[in-house]
Amino acid sequence: MNYQIELRHFNYFKVLAEELHFRKAAERLFIAQPGLTRQIKQMEEIYKVQLFERGKRYVRLTPAGQYLKEQVDSLFLELNNIQEHLEKIDKGIITSLKVGFIGSAAQSVLPKLLVVLNKEHPLIDISINEISNEEQIEQIHKNKLDIGFVRMHDQATTLNYLHVMTENFVLVVPKNSPISTDKELNFASLRKEKFILFSKEYSNHYYKLVMSIFEDHDFQPLVALRTVNAMSIFHLVAQGIGIAIVPKSLIQGYNIDVDFIDLKHLRQRTTLSIIWNKENNNPGIKTFLDTYNRLIHTNS
Repeated sequence: MNYQIELRHFNYFKVLAEELHFRKAAERLFIAQPGLTRQIKQMEEIYKVQLFERGKRYVRLTPAGQYLKEQVDSLFLELNNIQEHLEKIDKGIITSLKVGFIGSAAQSVLPKLLVVLNKEHPLIDISINEISNEEQIEQIHKNKLDIGFVRMHDQATTLNYLHVMTENFVLVVPKNSPISTDKELNFASLRKEKFILFSKEYSNHYYKLVMSIFEDHDFQPLVALRTVNAMSIFHLVAQGIGIAIVPKSLIQGYNIDVDFIDLKHLRQRTTLSIIWNKENNNPGIKTFLDTYNRLIHTNS
């Protein structure tokens, strides 16, 4: 049987894998249902595996089909990226970069870096989006993001990474709080305070790191609220809802009615890193990293 896999086969497979219904998939593809069935059967004969389990009232992906779906999703994403880059080049734009970040990156290195990139490389189209650690890592694995700014262990990802800064934490308290006047703050004395914390969904590693502060002082925090947004935390603290622990770099650039207490005497440190996927061929990644390295060396 002299069949060859063509791009249309992958497209038919992708739509059926999303719909898990031959009639609905055929309607989306504007082809007859028997034609779709025939194309899927060709794929299974070429690969010599069953891709779908078919019942009277169900269609399910087999393990082989699930694997192929993941690969095909990546393939079409890469094809879309190629088309996007071609359109940018046709308009005179070198490339486009999708950058994810967490709040503390926006208060430290990222703004300066974007200014330099915009000045020196105006033909690179850069979009930025504040995204949680976990989602950034997932999207960079899938090449939906090109660059990420995250807080994590070195071992937390198979992606390439570059350390930006390692810093201690600060305590955020309402303005003129009695806590802020304590010159020799004993963290254990805060066991009766309510805390506003970054949620676990923001970063599992970061959450565990903050919780280890409480473990070191033998108490579990009374949690008033959890959130993923630094600005929300500061406003909630200012309203007296609770107190918070944040990386020191987050105190920059905010004009909110709170006080910050340095916790440099604690052992915990958090590291901000740039991450990227070595299999991502976007030429803008190298430009971004080269600009960052030069900026850091210039300011050091």
